[in-house]
Amino acid sequence: MFVLLLKYLKPMDDVERLAPAHRQFLDRYFREGKFIVSGPRHPGVGGVIIADVENELEAMKIVVEDPFFAEKVADYELIRFTPTQHDPRFAPFLDGASAA
Repeated sequence: MFVLLLKYLKPMDDVERLAPAHRQFLDRYFREGKFIVSGPRHPGVGGVIIADVENELEAMKIVVEDPFFAEKVADYELIRFTPTQHDPRFAPFLDGASAA
């Protein structure tokens, strides 16, 4: 699993202009079962995505498709982690999760 941290590099006007295309990007990877949760950081400095992908290469192949990344509106930090402890309510998200 990866935590993908987005940090905005440009003004909010640029972020808002690309937001519909970014949401389409998110929708695609939720449909494919690659994204588990996503949302904005507060204050509005970027976003967070938890992704169930095999490795950093797969994560980067996804990241480069994000209009925010392609248009240099946001930068991504990829943090790989192995879930070893979790609240029971999170268990359904770990069933079938990619091995670290």
